[in-house]
Amino acid sequence: MRVKLPRVSRVPLPRSVWLLGGVSFFADVSSEMTYPLLPLFIVAVLGASATSMGWIEGSAQAVVAVLTAYAGVRSDRYRRRLPWVRWGYGLPVIGKSILVVATAWPMVLLGRTVDRVGKGFRSSPRDALIADATPEAIRGRAFGLHRAMDTAGALAGSLVAALLLRELAGSRGDARPYRVIFAISAVMGLAAVALTLLVRESPRESPRESPAPGQRALPPAYWMVLIMLLVFAIANSSDTFLLLRAADVGLSPWVVVLAYTLYNAVYTLGSYPAGAISDRVGRWRVIGIGWAIYAVVYAGFAVANATSVWPLFAIYGLYMALTDGVGKALIADHAPAEHRGRALGIFYLATGVTTILSSVAAGVLWDRIGPAAPFWLGSGAAALAVAILPFVVRRAGRRHGAVATTTPR
Repeated sequence: MRVKLPRVSRVPLPRSVWLLGGVSFFADVSSEMTYPLLPLFIVAVLGASATSMGWIEGSAQAVVAVLTAYAGVRSDRYRRRLPWVRWGYGLPVIGKSILVVATAWPMVLLGRTVDRVGKGFRSSPRDALIADATPEAIRGRAFGLHRAMDTAGALAGSLVAALLLRELAGSRGDARPYRVIFAISAVMGLAAVALTLLVRESPRESPRESPAPGQRALPPAYWMVLIMLLVFAIANSSDTFLLLRAADVGLSPWVVVLAYTLYNAVYTLGSYPAGAISDRVGRWRVIGIGWAIYAVVYAGFAVANATSVWPLFAIYGLYMALTDGVGKALIADHAPAEHRGRALGIFYLATGVTTILSSVAAGVLWDRIGPAAPFWLGSGAAALAVAILPFVVRRAGRRHGAVATTTPR
C-alpha cells in the first residue's frame, strides 16, 4: 500500500526568518574567514600541538554550551530574545580583533572564547525567534532556509579567505596573512550587527502567573529526542580536525580553505531542500541518512590522501545539510512554545559538552596514536548511533520524530 505524502506547504516564510537569515549570512562571512585558518595558524604559525588545538576548540564549545542554555532560559523568562541576539553578534567582532594581535595560543583561546560567548548568547534565542514565527508545518523550511543563508555566508567567507591567503602567502610560518584576514573578518561582522536592528520580536501569549510544576517540565518526547542526538554527538568532534587532516595529507593552507569552501557550497545548496523534505517525510528519516553519510565520510578521512579529501569534504557538506537545520526543527517540534528557548538551550548545552569531550579526545588520539585515530573513533560512534536509531524513534512517537509517514494531522 502506498503512503501518501503531504503536499509541501505554500505558506510564505515570515519576514523575520529572512532577516535572521541575512544576519547569519554576514556573520558567517566574518566567521568563516577565520575558522578554517585557525588550525593552520595555531599549529603552523604559533607552534602549538593538536592537543592544544583540541583544548581551544573544546573550551570554545564549553562557553557556547553553558551560555546558550542560560540565554535560552532567560529569553523565555523575560520574553525578550532580541537583546541576546544583538549582543551575540556584536561580541565576535571583539573576539576576532583579539586574534589579530595574538602571539601565542592562549591569546587565541581568549579571542576564540569571546567570539563563542557571542554565539552562546545568540544561538538559542535566535532559533527560538525562528520557531516562534513559524507553524510546525513549515518549520523545516524555515530552519532549512536559515541554514542555507548562514552557510552561503560561510561559503563566501571561506572562498574570500582562500583567495586572500593565496595572494598574501609568505613563508610557512608567516603570521601576516592570517592577521590581515582576521582584521577584515572583524569588519565584516559589523554588517551582521547592523542588520539585527531591523528584526522584530514575534508576538507570544503571556505566560500563566504560576504554572504548575508539570507545566514547567519539558515533555518526555523532547528528552527522548535529545538523548538520541547526544548519542550521535559522541562522534562529532570539531571540524578543525578535518582541516588539519587536509593539511596533513599535503594540501597547502590556501587549498585547505578552498576544500572547506567546497564543503560549504554543498551545505548551502542542500539545507533548504533537506528542511522541506523533512516537513514531508519526517525529521528522523532525513537525520538518519545524514548520520550514515557521516560514518562513511569519517572512515574516508581516516585513510584519505590529497586527492580523496575533495569528494570527502563535498559529501561532508551533504551530511551537514541533512542534519543541522533539521535537528533544530526536531527539537522545536517537541518543545512547548513557552519553553522553546530553554529547550533549545538545553540542546546546545548537552551537545556542546559532548563535543568538548569528543574534541579533546580527538586531539589526544591525533598526538598519541596518529592522525587517522580520531576519524576511526568518529566513524564507529556514528555507526552505533545509526544502528540504535530505529529503536529510539519508535518510542519518540510524534510524526516529525517518527520514521513512518502519514497524511497531515
